[in-house]
Amino acid sequence: MVTPEKLQGYIAGALACEHLQVVGDGQHFEAVIVSAAFQGKNRVQRHQVVYAALGDRMREEVHALSMKTLTPEEWALNGG
Repeated sequence: MVTPEKLQGYIAGALACEHLQVVGDGQHFEAVIVSAAFQGKNRVQRHQVVYAALGDRMREEVHALSMKTLTPEEWALNGG
């Protein structure tokens, strides 16, 4: 079973993050991901970056992932 810690490790291993927090119950997860890789991308494109980082795990191990994806600048503006 996937844990929030494992999912966080999968994301961090494939995507440079300034901040990364994942919570969940083994099937449904919520993540706050702050990465410069999101610069210039819309919300859908940002989610695609994360899905690409997770690869097949998104289909095989993770039932649902809700994401808040921010650039470092957006994170700072939001009080991060």
